[in-house]
Amino acid sequence: MTSVRPPVRYAKSGDVHIAFQVIGDGPFDLVYVPGFTSHIDLNWDPPAAHVTERLSSFSRLIYFDKRGTGMSDPVADVPTLEDRMDDLLAVLDAAESEQAALFGFSEGGAMSLLFAATYPERTRALATWGAMARTTEAPDYPFAPSFEAYLESANELILPYMSEGILTEIYVPSGAHDPEIVAQVRNREQRGASPGMLQNLVFTYMAVDVRHIVENIHVPTLILHARGDRVVNVRNGRWLAERIPEARYVELPGIDHLVWFSDQADAVLDELEEFFTGTRPVATPDRVLATVMFTDIVRSTERDAEVGDRRWRELLETHHKIVRDELQRFRGREVKTTGDGFLATFDGPARAIRCGSAIVEALDAVGLEVRIGIHAGEIELIGDDVAGIAVHIASRVGALAGAGEVLVSETVKGLVAGSGVTFSDRGSHELKGVPDTWRLFAVND
Repeated sequence: MTSVRPPVRYAKSGDVHIAFQVIGDGPFDLVYVPGFTSHIDLNWDPPAAHVTERLSSFSRLIYFDKRGTGMSDPVADVPTLEDRMDDLLAVLDAAESEQAALFGFSEGGAMSLLFAATYPERTRALATWGAMARTTEAPDYPFAPSFEAYLESANELILPYMSEGILTEIYVPSGAHDPEIVAQVRNREQRGASPGMLQNLVFTYMAVDVRHIVENIHVPTLILHARGDRVVNVRNGRWLAERIPEARYVELPGIDHLVWFSDQADAVLDELEEFFTGTRPVATPDRVLATVMFTDIVRSTERDAEVGDRRWRELLETHHKIVRDELQRFRGREVKTTGDGFLATFDGPARAIRCGSAIVEALDAVGLEVRIGIHAGEIELIGDDVAGIAVHIASRVGALAGAGEVLVSETVKGLVAGSGVTFSDRGSHELKGVPDTWRLFAVND
């Protein structure tokens, strides 16, 4: 690794500038996906400089600051996982990286998991440290703190003292009495994000929920966790390893979440180097995570009879143009038409929801009512077509939607937390030909 710091560069993600840096010239690209906050410049101060040196010794290392943190642009809105995936894609493109290994640290792990499932062709391999699938408690995820408890502790014990090194006691408890470590953590708190941005990030962090997509990860995966981690309970790591296909799990001793400040740093780096350098490039996948959308004109047969064949053909042409225009606007991919409806896929659930709402509004203006169903899950790519259980679920969800309604599965609702989209609970349903009971939600206007 060169001792000269490379320049900080900026990738454009929509209207936001994302700061990034490329270090070394190793045989493959490795992206370090930071946790709660970060600042590129601090990766060159000890002890993080040792981490930079180790990682860049066997890879072409890419650092970046998430939107709203470090040297990237501040943002007014709460960033979603989808926003952050777009930011990572922008960084990869700007760094001319076609495929990269990901190392997701802490809160950065959730986005890394989602990215690997959604973009396996861009993901060589995936490793996480101290990651979780969901931040707060759920019936099948009881070992996380409750939303109320987390919010109370954040507002009373963390956020008011974020510029004083308070996180040392929580994130690096083994170094809580070391003045040098406390000073380094304080510096990270002060430079990582502004107080207002920290408040937004806390709400994003609490809303994280990628439980429903982890089984769709098909890249080589390593899950690392400290047995006594006081920030993210070790059962989070075990839960991920049990559900990600063929994931390797390594549990290390220790109580520190910020492992780079502890005596376990080299043990983690050793595991990462062995895992990444022993991984072969992933073949082009035939299964990916996607958001699937079905649209359908309500009462199409009756409308045909009411207006006559000629007028109906004109309405169908208008319908098709409006749907295709909105798909293009929201980066949807038309898979096929079903006569009076469309099957489309998206690489982000929030875009699918906004596209669906825009379609409903635009078609209502020309006198057509549609119902839309959306689900996110693993699909099979068969030429230009798609198949798989996720496609069937989206179809069944769409069949239950009312006129002018965008209906989504609970999976989709969990993935767009923090996006500003609100929902109305439509209860639990049995979907024909699909196992289990499914809870559905209508998108509010």
